[in-house]
Amino acid sequence: MPIDFHATRNHRSYADRQADSTWRDFMRALITIEGKDIADIGCGGGIYTAAFADMGAAHVTGVDFSETMLQDAREQCSGYDTVSFQQGDALHTGLADAHFDVILERGLTHHLKQEQLPACFAEAYRLLRPGGVLFVQNRTPEDCQLPGSDTNPRGYFFEKFPRLLTIETSRRPNSVTTMAALQQAGFTRIEERHLWEIKEVYPNIEKLTEHILTRKGRSILHELTDTELQELAEYIRERYSDQQGEIVEQCRWTVWCAWKA
Repeated sequence: MPIDFHATRNHRSYADRQADSTWRDFMRALITIEGKDIADIGCGGGIYTAAFADMGAAHVTGVDFSETMLQDAREQCSGYDTVSFQQGDALHTGLADAHFDVILERGLTHHLKQEQLPACFAEAYRLLRPGGVLFVQNRTPEDCQLPGSDTNPRGYFFEKFPRLLTIETSRRPNSVTTMAALQQAGFTRIEERHLWEIKEVYPNIEKLTEHILTRKGRSILHELTDTELQELAEYIRERYSDQQGEIVEQCRWTVWCAWKA
C-alpha cells in the first residue's frame, strides 16, 4: 500500500543523510544561493532545506503537509538559525505573496494528482518575487525505466516486481504535462535539465540490502509486503554477487527551471 507520511512508523524515512555534492554543484551552476530567501515545498525530512542553509541562503522555509516529516526536518536542521518550518500543502502553503527568490519542489509532484499540477505551480508563482525561480525536480516515466546496473539498483526493483514499474510510471508526470502545467501557472521562461544525483554510497552489498529493507527514502517499496521486500533484498544480492567494495547509487532526475517574469 502507498506510504503513509503521517504515520509515526515512518519517522526518519526522509532524513539522516545529506544532499550530495552532485546536487549542490548542479544548483550552484544555475543560480546564486547566497543571500536568497528560499522555500523548500514538500521538504520531507529537511535534507535539502539544510543543504540550502549550508550553501549560504539568507533564510530557508521548509513546508510539508505531514507533522511527522516536519518533526524529522526540525531534528535534521537543529542548530540552524536561518531555517524555519511551516505545515501546509503544495497547493495552500500559507506563506506570504512574493516573498521568495527560489523555490524547490523536489520529489513532490508524483504525490499529487496530475490535474493538481497547475494549482501547485500557481501557488509557487504566487510566492516568488519577480525574477525568482522555481525548481521542480522529479523522475519522468523515462527516468524510471532505466535498467538496473552497478549504479542503479532501483532498476532491479522493477525487474523483480514489474508491477512496481507500472505504479511508478503511472504516478510520474511526463515532461509535456509538467511543462504545460508550468505555462498554465504563468511561467513563460522554462528550461528542462537532467541531473545524475548520487543518492548514497554503500561500503558493500550488505549495507545496500540493509537499507532497502528499511524502505527509507523509497516510497515505492511500501507497495511490497514484508515477504516481498525480503525477496527483493535477496534478488539485489544476486545481481551484485560479483560486486566488490563500495556501491555508489545514482538517480537520474529531470529538473524543470521556471522563472517568474
